[in-house]
Amino acid sequence: MPGGRLTQQERQQIAVGLADNLAYAEIARRLDRPTSTITREVMRNGGPTAYRADLAHRATERRTHRRRPASSRRPETAVQPYGRDAKAVREYEETFVTVMMASGLPKMMSRVLACIYTTDAGSLTASELVQRLQVSPASISKATASLESQALVRRERDEHRRERYVVDDDLWYQAMIRSARSNDQFVEIARQGAGVLGPGTPAAARLENIARFVAFVSESIVRAADQAREILHTRVGTTSDSTT
Repeated sequence: MPGGRLTQQERQQIAVGLADNLAYAEIARRLDRPTSTITREVMRNGGPTAYRADLAHRATERRTHRRRPASSRRPETAVQPYGRDAKAVREYEETFVTVMMASGLPKMMSRVLACIYTTDAGSLTASELVQRLQVSPASISKATASLESQALVRRERDEHRRERYVVDDDLWYQAMIRSARSNDQFVEIARQGAGVLGPGTPAAARLENIARFVAFVSESIVRAADQAREILHTRVGTTSDSTT
């Protein structure tokens, strides 16, 4: 499997694959690259609908020139539990961050989430986050406060009275419910508009149809989340720690 950065020709092939509606895995197979590399490349450069090979190549060159020549913040040789490939873990974290940013989350908040989610404990202290991400305590404080306000992490104290930032099983469920319920106000306003514009008029019909559509989708999401909630509490088998 080839290593190193993507070439301009590979980026052109990615653009062709996206135009042909190929899955990231298929594009990766054709280029003999990891799927995570393709996912990160596309999401970092506009997403599947806005990806442009030439723009992506120039953007990567600019980012490369801005990077410090110092050694990696998190050495790929660091010992990983369960015999994990440290380089693969690091690449996955970068992909996680890129996808979270594409969804609208700021970079530091995305980095904090990726850092916590890829720990087996599912929690880290502020000092551990500072050490792992090599950023200032103020940056961590701001990011965790924002994540906590959006209920994407939960804060608790451990047995040593240290504050830990936790991602637990129910956070995704609660986030899904809040997202679905956030549409309720729009449904109400759309139906209010239909009444103001007059029953039977084209504008009123349009608003009423939108309200019905959004309400149906939101209720479907809530029902599906309730039905699937137990999946979040499923305990998969673990392998022994090969590093011990």
